[in-house]
Amino acid sequence: MKGSMANMSDLIRSRLNLSSSAEVMTPEELYEVFLIELPLQPDLVLREAGLLYLVEIKTNAVTIDTIARLQLLKDLWNHRYPSNDKVRLVIAAKTIHQREERLAKELDIEIVKLPWSTPNPNHREYTSTKTRITTPKSWKIVSRLLKERGSSIRQLALKEGVSYAWTHRVIQQLAERNIIRKLDNFVQIDDPKPLLNGVAWERPMKNLQVAEILVDAPGAFVAAQEITNALREQKIGFAFTCHTAGALYTGYSVRQDSVYLYLEKGAIEPFREQFGCDTSAGTRVRLYAPDRNVFSDTRERESVQIASPSQTLLDLAGLGYSAMDLTRAMVEVYATL
Repeated sequence: MKGSMANMSDLIRSRLNLSSSAEVMTPEELYEVFLIELPLQPDLVLREAGLLYLVEIKTNAVTIDTIARLQLLKDLWNHRYPSNDKVRLVIAAKTIHQREERLAKELDIEIVKLPWSTPNPNHREYTSTKTRITTPKSWKIVSRLLKERGSSIRQLALKEGVSYAWTHRVIQQLAERNIIRKLDNFVQIDDPKPLLNGVAWERPMKNLQVAEILVDAPGAFVAAQEITNALREQKIGFAFTCHTAGALYTGYSVRQDSVYLYLEKGAIEPFREQFGCDTSAGTRVRLYAPDRNVFSDTRERESVQIASPSQTLLDLAGLGYSAMDLTRAMVEVYATL
């Protein structure tokens, strides 16, 4: 935690008479422990000496709903893990009305009074997960959501073998960017355009391009087929992507004066020596250095080895406006691939 959230943690620890070494858990880590989807998220979780403190930070009015949600978390924890850490509920608030304060005390919920200068915990500084949606683990969740059209958070996690905590974090990031629509625990993407724009901004393919080589071939797909045959014989890691793979997946007609190729590290110069030519009439090969494992889940279409549908969609989106039509075509057929 950084900035004012760290200061908030220190303040609440002090008011609860906890040591400075008391463990601070993220809400996502708490979700991982519960292994259940809940429309609840405490703002702060502290743990010390066998006690788990679930803290709700309120700079506006404390409501009955605030109290009820915290009590639900406590009851669920006690039901699932009766022998584990005991739960203490805490509401940290600038003010609390008498009725809610009496109810909180009756339920043994501790009240921590906050200074009036306390910033709003719903501000982006508190809630932003700052999680990149294009990392390998995050993109598994995002691409699965595109494939399913809509899903529960837990089903996304299970189908992709990603922790619930991380999946929840990615969904929070998509929600903050207004990319998804949430109905309780069901989430869906109505319009993929904001997502695709976000990918282009976060992971532009031009940042991965390391070389551009002309090869002596009469056309893009002939070049891709010849390169596929040669590199397979040499057991070199490779995968065609972007327009080359997208056109093969979708059947979408695109201008093919270039091919787009991931090539393993160290193979670029040997590739240039083997395939490069001086003629200006050749086919252009755009070479990319992979930022993740793109070689373990390749497909074959028309004797060309191409990146997986998920990777191809990510890469097409990373080309931005220049590939937008093909990217949209890829989204339309993605569920069938």
